[in-house]
Amino acid sequence: MEARAVAKYMRTSPTKMRRVVELIKGKNVEEALNILHFSPKRSAKFIEKTLRSAVANFFEVYEGKKLTVKDLYIKKIAVDGGPILRRFRPMSMGRVGRIRRRTSHLTIVIENKEN
Repeated sequence: MEARAVAKYMRTSPTKMRRVVELIKGKNVEEALNILHFSPKRSAKFIEKTLRSAVANFFEVYEGKKLTVKDLYIKKIAVDGGPILRRFRPMSMGRVGRIRRRTSHLTIVIENKEN
């Protein structure tokens, strides 16, 4: 039994988000929520919100089963790059500098330990 949650177009770069994802990959959901809640990184808030959504999706689908959050673990978590917002800023000698504001897509799949 598994459930998933997807968050798209988040305004943080994929490389910064992957640094936080590596902390919780393959861990118990309860332990991962504790790590994310006390992490100082900005992207930890986005990941925590998506993980809570995946847990809610799991309990919505399998509401008749006797399961708790302690029985769940993160089966798969992936961060992909989204569209890049391009902005331009004037530079020296009349040139133009391109600023790329990156976005991310996050996918979290959780599963219970019995499977």
